[in-house]
Amino acid sequence: MTKNTLTGAAFIAGGTVAGTGVSAMAGGMGLAGGFGAAAPATAPIVGAGAVAGAAAYGVFKAIGEGDVAAFGAVGISAVSGAGVSNIVGGMGLVAPKIGLAFGIGAVPMAGVGAVVGLAAYGVAKLLDESGTEETPAQVFERMEEKVLQMEAYSSAVIELEAFLESENLNQKFAALEIEDELQALKAEFEKETTPSKTSPNKSLTIQSPNTWRCIHTLKLHTASVNAIAISPHGHTFASGSNDKTVNLWDLKTGKWLHTFIGQAEAVLSVAISPDNQTLTSGSVDRKITSWKLDTKAFSNTFFNLNSPYSHNGFVHSVAFSPDGKFVVSGSTDKTVRLWGRYTGTLKRTLNGHSDAVLSVAISPDSKTFASGSADRTIRLWDLKTGKQRCILTGHLASVNTVVISPNGENLISGSTDTTIKLWNIQTGELIYTLTGHSTDVLSLSINPNRIILASSSRDSIIIWNLHTWERLQTLSGHAPVAFSPDGNMLVSGGNKATIKIWHQIQGEAELTLDPVLSGEWWEVLGVDRGDNFNHVKSAYRRLGMWI
Repeated sequence: MTKNTLTGAAFIAGGTVAGTGVSAMAGGMGLAGGFGAAAPATAPIVGAGAVAGAAAYGVFKAIGEGDVAAFGAVGISAVSGAGVSNIVGGMGLVAPKIGLAFGIGAVPMAGVGAVVGLAAYGVAKLLDESGTEETPAQVFERMEEKVLQMEAYSSAVIELEAFLESENLNQKFAALEIEDELQALKAEFEKETTPSKTSPNKSLTIQSPNTWRCIHTLKLHTASVNAIAISPHGHTFASGSNDKTVNLWDLKTGKWLHTFIGQAEAVLSVAISPDNQTLTSGSVDRKITSWKLDTKAFSNTFFNLNSPYSHNGFVHSVAFSPDGKFVVSGSTDKTVRLWGRYTGTLKRTLNGHSDAVLSVAISPDSKTFASGSADRTIRLWDLKTGKQRCILTGHLASVNTVVISPNGENLISGSTDTTIKLWNIQTGELIYTLTGHSTDVLSLSINPNRIILASSSRDSIIIWNLHTWERLQTLSGHAPVAFSPDGNMLVSGGNKATIKIWHQIQGEAELTLDPVLSGEWWEVLGVDRGDNFNHVKSAYRRLGMWI
């Protein structure tokens, strides 16, 4: 083996070690040249780091030898998204559907086609120098086989590649019965990962016979959904979004009922009055706005004295008192404000927090309310007098969400420190700390009838038993979350500005390995049923890598 050959091998090995090592079968990529065509099914490229290493070697050789062929390899069509088919040492690249971009070292590349073009050039040079009889396709195949040891997974991805590349994804789903395939994949995963006597690291939990299933995915908002409020009678719910609107929906059918427009910026919070007559929202525009639910007419904006605004900062949270007399709000201006529900008149401004107030909650008897803040504290206040009762400390980061139990005895908080904490409202004592989320806990909701808690982050929802604090189920949704008054429905955020409605399914207890996601194939993948093929394909690969 020549010195140059050793150098090329070092580049590939170095790229393998430093690379991401995730699937890089970029949208139907294949190699073409004098040896014929090598489709992904023949020579799948999974070792992204190895490809980058080979590309780096291509750069090394091109610079060292001044080989103009290398510059042909970098040629890329920005319009078509990497339609490269340049002949490089008897080998070219066919990449009809690539829309990615990354770089080699500090050199930015316009697309992945440029990188693989250089990789092809690098491999060709390496083969010329080593005198091996292997084809370039075989070299790439060895990269996959020896570097990542993932032949079985690669084969599974390749078998679905033709289906995933189709422009008419829905037709392919029906033709190939992909729902059955994905269900089989899930079942096979459960079978293969069921813990045995010799695998103590995997714990098996018994699912509750009551499981939650997504029955509706709602698409109308054009930006992320930040807040959800379900009406006390349980027939409708409201959603507030970054698209500056509040939508009203039928909870049972998922039918859109009305869009409320009037806030100038993103809507961060929504609340519905106990008598189902008034809808109130808080916004980035620093205003609290109310509408009449029966007529859908604008009611009023809450003004702070002579100011045109309700707060001097974003209004992160609004809540009606259960007796219907007051509205409490929390803002980034570090204050909590108490308002007359009907007039919108400011009754009291409460100071004490040293950072943004992110969440407020009022006790069922309308005597106490809590505020959670970015200053890492929770403060309990007397609703009638505005006097601060106590300060709860224990979280290590922002307190994003607070809820009070239906019996008024406990408060539950969720934080950026990824923990959930249970507190005694009367004594301020910390009772329990719950861990399970890997990212910020952004929203909490207590099921009023079944003593369960839903907690949500940016990537998952966890259902907890409030008696035992065991995890019952993990759902493929995210913040915000809200249970219906009867406890049978759960509304949550979904992917790409969507909303999910979940229903509790009664059934036989089943054994399942946490954290397998519950639901249909699109829920297992964490996508929406109508998502485009590229998004579904990426999600399928992420699932395969996780397995």
